[in-house]
Amino acid sequence: MKCSFRFTTYEIVEREELRVVKRNGARQPFSRDKVMSGLTKACEKRPVKLEQLEQVADDIANELEEEGYREIPSSVIGAKIMRRLEGIDHVAYVRYASVYRQFEDVGEFLNEIKGLDERRPRDAAQQELFG
Repeated sequence: MKCSFRFTTYEIVEREELRVVKRNGARQPFSRDKVMSGLTKACEKRPVKLEQLEQVADDIANELEEEGYREIPSSVIGAKIMRRLEGIDHVAYVRYASVYRQFEDVGEFLNEIKGLDERRPRDAAQQELFG
């Protein structure tokens, strides 16, 4: 009391650390920064705002926390990222998919793009033109 400084403590919920199981079986702590890095690389030189990528990374981290996993395969995280990128930017989606799915040749790129085009809803004017 004599020093006139205030001491404050905060209580937080202690959570068990989420571990990611890699393809090779190795386990490592979940890193939001790694999610952000993958998103940033996929969206490089694309018209996607950094704030939008930050929100996606936060949403994925929160979703994983809410789902209550202790360990999660990296493939589940990759699928969540791909699902988000598909709605943001198709070029970024294909870039990410090529690394995530380890494309070996151009045919795999073409198949992914074709599938993306089939899943994308066309607007009414396009329906009439290309019906």
